Amino acid sequence: MKEHPQVKFRTMAPADIPGVLAVERASFSTPWTRQAFYNELVHNQFATYILAVTNDGIIGYGGMWLIMDEAHITNIAVHPDWRGQGIGESMFDYLMALAHLSGAEKMTLEVRVSNEIAQNLYRKKGFQATGIRPRYYTDNQEDALIMWAELGGEDDEEMLGAGH
Repeated sequence: MKEHPQVKFRTMAPADIPGVLAVERASFSTPWTRQAFYNELVHNQFATYILAVTNDGIIGYGGMWLIMDEAHITNIAVHPDWRGQGIGESMFDYLMALAHLSGAEKMTLEVRVSNEIAQNLYRKKGFQATGIRPRYYTDNQEDALIMWAELGGEDDEEMLGAGH
């Protein structure tokens, strides 16, 4: 995991939603709504969301559902101004470690079939493509690639406690 001294990770709270929406709108063609994030944080007992923050505010976020021994990434985004610095990868590592320490043995996600950059990151982290969800994305009916990985890093606790 790359170290970013100016970036810290913390749990998302409802008061963070305006900052998260700015990242969401800059990152996705069909962004989630304020209500969708609120429902995830307040009403979904399976949901866990984290933030990447600097002194400038929220620069990224990631979320997952923890159900039994599986973690499902719901979304992950880094503001375009902060991309290319390894922050998304560090946030992804953090989510994987958090999921494993919370009892998950496997993790899954969907990614656009056209998103080669994200797919390359996920493969680097041990994910393998296992199927396709046809017309998964509502904005353009693009298919989603389903990917899975086994979890279990020996340094998970160290990573979560390393000043983040």
